[in-house]
Amino acid sequence: MAGDAKKVESVESSLELIHLKEGLTLLKGRVSTSDVFGVSNSDLVPGKYEGGLKLWEGSLDLIKTLHSEIQNGQLTVSGKHVLELGCGHGLPGIFTCLQGASITHFQDFNVEVLRCLTIPNVRANLAREVHHEQSLATKETKSNMSAEIRFFAGDWSEIHQLLLHVTDVECRSAADSCTQHEPCDGYDIILMAETVYSLSSLENLYRLIKKCLLWPHGVVYLAAKKHYFGVGGGTKQFKYLVEEDGTMDASLLAEVADGSSNVREVWKFSFK
Repeated sequence: MAGDAKKVESVESSLELIHLKEGLTLLKGRVSTSDVFGVSNSDLVPGKYEGGLKLWEGSLDLIKTLHSEIQNGQLTVSGKHVLELGCGHGLPGIFTCLQGASITHFQDFNVEVLRCLTIPNVRANLAREVHHEQSLATKETKSNMSAEIRFFAGDWSEIHQLLLHVTDVECRSAADSCTQHEPCDGYDIILMAETVYSLSSLENLYRLIKKCLLWPHGVVYLAAKKHYFGVGGGTKQFKYLVEEDGTMDASLLAEVADGSSNVREVWKFSFK
């Protein structure tokens, strides 16, 4: 185990600039699955590697949608508590941090992904932002460099025991019985990109969301493919699970059919 840890720590990522839309760019690292996990040309190794080293299209779709929501006055990020589940590169979470979120937490199944990719990406983008602000010589900054940023590794069935902002179910029940509702602890915004690919993991993911999302005003943004061939998941299946539960509303924000992959969608979920 010690040897594996040293090997992971020695892996270095090469940075490249991603152009998302006019005036919106982020830095992302690149590392190989062979260097980190000892497997080559694989997007997924069940129980060992969950695809976090690859930059999936849904992450970029999610950032573009978040940007539009902010521009249109539908979303406020400044001062909010944000959690990105299945973060991988962590670009959506990094975007919200740069937009002024006071807390941004990143979760991935693999600690190796966090160490080799997510953390270097966060550091690179924040350093770039600081350099940009210093070059402008301005005291008023759009981003919040004093934000709390933390990283959590683990499975969705257990990670709520480590996360710092988990909704108290008893608090929610008590508030539900009162005439004046008081917000419970939790994350204001939960971000997910390409997390619903596996049908077998959807229930654990949804349970985690309900434990972590601020009640009653928290929102979830999900970007993913409509269907993942071979593994059975997709936005359609996740939306069906949410509707069956009856706790949350769902609204479709964007649909992308550019021919580069299966049809992709961005959904917004909130408590009824």
